[in-house]
Amino acid sequence: MEDVRIYERLLKASRREYYESVSSDPTVPQLLEKAEKDGVETVWHRYLAQQPQCGFGLLGVCCRNCNMGPCRVDPFGYGPQRGICGADAHTIVARNLLRALAAGAASHSDHARDIVEVFRGIVDGWAKDYGITDQEKLISIAKALGLETDGKDIKEVAREVVEIAEMEFGKPGEEPLRFLNAFAPEKRKELWEKLKITPRAIDREVTEIMHRTHMGVDADPLNLISQGLRAALADGWSGSMMATLFSDVMFGTPKPIKVWANLGVLREDAVNIVVHGHNPLLSMKIVEAAQDPELVELAKSLGAEGGINVVGMCCTGNEILVRLGVPIAGNFLQQELAIITGATEAVIVDYQCIMPALVDVASCYHTKVITTEPKAKIPGAIHVEFDKENANETAKKIVRIAVENFKNRRKERVFIPKEKMEAVVGFSVEAILSALGGSLEPLAEALKSGKIKGIAGIVGCTNPKTRHDHSHIAITKELIKNDVLVVGTGCWAIAMSKAGLFKPEAAELAGPGLREICQALNIPPALHMGSCVDCSRMLIALAALADHLGVDMSDLPAVGSAPEWYSEKAVAIGSYFVASGITVHLGTVPPVLGSQKVVELLTEDAEKLVGAKFFVETDPHKAAQRILEIIEEKRKKLGWPV
Repeated sequence: MEDVRIYERLLKASRREYYESVSSDPTVPQLLEKAEKDGVETVWHRYLAQQPQCGFGLLGVCCRNCNMGPCRVDPFGYGPQRGICGADAHTIVARNLLRALAAGAASHSDHARDIVEVFRGIVDGWAKDYGITDQEKLISIAKALGLETDGKDIKEVAREVVEIAEMEFGKPGEEPLRFLNAFAPEKRKELWEKLKITPRAIDREVTEIMHRTHMGVDADPLNLISQGLRAALADGWSGSMMATLFSDVMFGTPKPIKVWANLGVLREDAVNIVVHGHNPLLSMKIVEAAQDPELVELAKSLGAEGGINVVGMCCTGNEILVRLGVPIAGNFLQQELAIITGATEAVIVDYQCIMPALVDVASCYHTKVITTEPKAKIPGAIHVEFDKENANETAKKIVRIAVENFKNRRKERVFIPKEKMEAVVGFSVEAILSALGGSLEPLAEALKSGKIKGIAGIVGCTNPKTRHDHSHIAITKELIKNDVLVVGTGCWAIAMSKAGLFKPEAAELAGPGLREICQALNIPPALHMGSCVDCSRMLIALAALADHLGVDMSDLPAVGSAPEWYSEKAVAIGSYFVASGITVHLGTVPPVLGSQKVVELLTEDAEKLVGAKFFVETDPHKAAQRILEIIEEKRKKLGWPV
């Protein structure tokens, strides 16, 4: 019996050590211990249960694209070397990669479609609860698209812009996408035309990937990957870009704002509502509804003296963070933990990055999971369809469900970590230019002189395969220490908010050149540019900088990084950065190692074609060193001091 007790104690000690090892965020091990005590399974428990993961899948050499299979290729050369149709490892890996890219491009571009649809509703009058907040931004978009704006009513300008936007998804013909034509640099457009990867219509490029990867169509890895780059460009320079631009017009272009981040933003004295997903159409309205006096009074009458506390999770959290200053509770891997606190009345979701397991976790507490999109239902959740024609009314209905659930909270099961961090966020391209005095010249001069050695764009996702937030933080610290300005989006941005790297005081961690500039402008050394769909902000900024310097984007001392990526959206994002001339680091290994030919295409040959490539490095310190080496190589080619 004593042996059993000793074993149990050792097992608990090893679990505690494991919980402390999975994240750099101190809230995580605390809540994982609570989850174990409460008998709740989380993403980390399920990750362990999946070990060992399928070797064929990790290498990308399994194919399920037709019903002759599934087929797999033996990576060691002893078993089958071709699928039943004759496809070899190179074809199978390329097809699988392309299907992931198509899903990622479709996700961000479909997000854009929803935004554009409501913008059309503003123009036509049916989206009565939405409006045009940033008229100046709308006019600048119209001018970029070549539209005449002088003497026109703002609604007429809006109508002409939205008509172009609607056609981006499915226009006929071979003409390039209008938004790409408006915002991409001339040198890049010439290269894409030469390589025959200029995108024609968003839906067409995604559809063509699905066609090409059907059995009996495209079997050439280079030809397949070329179409992947075309679809990625359609997403980055049109789909994602429209989502960002129209959101700015409707809800306001972000400006620097002080906020709070991490699970400590939940409150014991208030109804806690977590908005999770990616689309600001819902989350902005939930924030408004939570301020309704009738609902606030109802919350107080039920014992929530602090009223209603809305907090964000993941990228819809970023949307309301950068525009309204609404606190953010965490990034992707923390969504279950918000429920495990026992203090969350409702998790209200739209789409993307939402774990179906939320419903299972919520069943162990009083929390209600409320789905709102017809394209994103979860069995066991409450579904309240978000009616965009009556957005305010629907939002109030949803918030009322959360408020009325407060009476079911069990105080003895509540544990809210104390950790929260102040941050300064909201650095849109316009905000950065404003900080620089309205011109790119100060940034260009800082780069040429070497005060700023280069620019790194780091994008989100967190992944249980890596230590949560660790690679994001480690790479960022190493880069800013070496005078590299870091900008980024998504879950990376939330990690930085929690780690204190978005405080102006974090400039003390930067090298002397970057520190001087940050202290003069009173900005942090790493800048929050928005949600993951807002990676297009980085494209616009880099394109403008390249034009200002008279170089191609591939000449810039700029590198992209996705240290903890998991999502198919990240495949599309990385691909449109590479196609735009920016080399991209991946911190988790993509499922392509089953084909040496595909690996060479991505990590070597791509540079010969588009001036950039992917490289994989799972060690964040080695990754940071390689990024610094690439920046130094670019500076030498430009003749700038290193």
